[in-house]
Amino acid sequence: MATAFSSAAEAALRREVAPAPAARRDLGGFYEMGRAAAFVRAGGFRKVALQFPDELLADAAAVAAEMEAATGAEMYVLGDTTYGSCCVDEVAAEHVGAEAVLHYGPACLSPCGKLPVLHVFGQQPLDVGRCAEAFRDLYPDRQSRVVVLSDVVYAHAMGELEQQLCPEYPRVTFSRVLCGDAPGPVLPGEVRQFGRQFLLETEEALQDCAMFYVGTEGLALTAFMLTWNRCPFSSFDPSTACGRHETLNVNRALLRRLYLVERARDARVVGILVGTLAVAGYLTLLQRLRELVRRAGKRSYTLAVGKPNPAKLANFPEVDIFVLVACAHNSLLDSSDFYRPVVTPYELELACNPARQWTGSYLTDFRDLLPGACAHVELPPAVPAAEAVPDVSLITGGMRSAALCRPPAPSLPPSTALARRDQSQTLAEISPAASFLESRSWRGLEQQLGQTPVSKAVQGRRGIAIAYEEEGCEQP
Repeated sequence: MATAFSSAAEAALRREVAPAPAARRDLGGFYEMGRAAAFVRAGGFRKVALQFPDELLADAAAVAAEMEAATGAEMYVLGDTTYGSCCVDEVAAEHVGAEAVLHYGPACLSPCGKLPVLHVFGQQPLDVGRCAEAFRDLYPDRQSRVVVLSDVVYAHAMGELEQQLCPEYPRVTFSRVLCGDAPGPVLPGEVRQFGRQFLLETEEALQDCAMFYVGTEGLALTAFMLTWNRCPFSSFDPSTACGRHETLNVNRALLRRLYLVERARDARVVGILVGTLAVAGYLTLLQRLRELVRRAGKRSYTLAVGKPNPAKLANFPEVDIFVLVACAHNSLLDSSDFYRPVVTPYELELACNPARQWTGSYLTDFRDLLPGACAHVELPPAVPAAEAVPDVSLITGGMRSAALCRPPAPSLPPSTALARRDQSQTLAEISPAASFLESRSWRGLEQQLGQTPVSKAVQGRRGIAIAYEEEGCEQP
């Protein structure tokens, strides 16, 4: 499964910025310079951050220069994002004191809570006529009930496609992209999810519809198919101009995710990975996950490691399973190469909240789990250990500890154990986490105040680790 968190490490080290392709020479049209400049001028912003994904960095300098000339504001280019490139990097923008962000390229459309944001998707070309022909081949019945979705970079062409198809297909519904919070209350039969909005005849009609997706295979399509897993999917890939019925076995994918739920039930130590600092509501979710894990009799650690990868998470062998708090597109991280599994907040809820039952619907947007949201389920009252129903692990076949059902223990001080720190008879408080850390051979950077002799600074190596400047190639 592809990931939007980062490119390959070696590719990033050797990456060179190439000239922009000819198709992108019309910067004014592709990057909607007029709309972006109007947004900056209307807000009176003097410092603006321009966020580009890797594939659009070649145009960053030219876009920034034209935007400065058109608005008089200072432009700062954000190249390497803190987390996923589809999310707005408010952290990096605040480092330069930016007052607003222009986000270019594909986006998950997760709402932000701090800075004003304008999304400029980049108007990728679409052969509308060929797309309409592929739709007719896939749905020969003119009474087919189909919802048309698209990647955000092709949203600009959906109006023309609608004009071609709607006279022939009266029951086809086109979705539209919502940037930011959706306005007004949700109407009966209206669906708002993944930054898209469409209106159906009845609320129950969605499972009777097919889905037609315009875009390349990727994270967005995977999230759509898992969320609306009762709807048959087909797609049109603009890069190949081919349409097809999607063959992703959703049932197998769901079985894999439900297996991870069982792994979460067996886990004793949970690592909560902070995969976003910009999506609205992430702090509320972190607090809920900590409470959820505590009520389940487990121990949790909150970790901020930036872009997760197997090497980083392997530094925490005491953790049995990780839960990733990220946007809807990046939550479904393929953890097959990881030392420990990585689950979504919804999967952890299924594992630790007895009041939540599997209904066949899958949630990838963690905001649906928060209080007041459509899928929020309150934690039930604690059950005394004597009344707890025995629970058997479906993976190991063993009986799970009854501690999972006991009432939460009263809050204790950070630690209750005392130990001698050194020969000076000084006593130190030892927490369970610190006790485990003491047993590890590597414990991170240590200051060692008073133990390291003072020396003058000297010039170190120059270059990157795979090719320092003084490491010349040996001649044969």
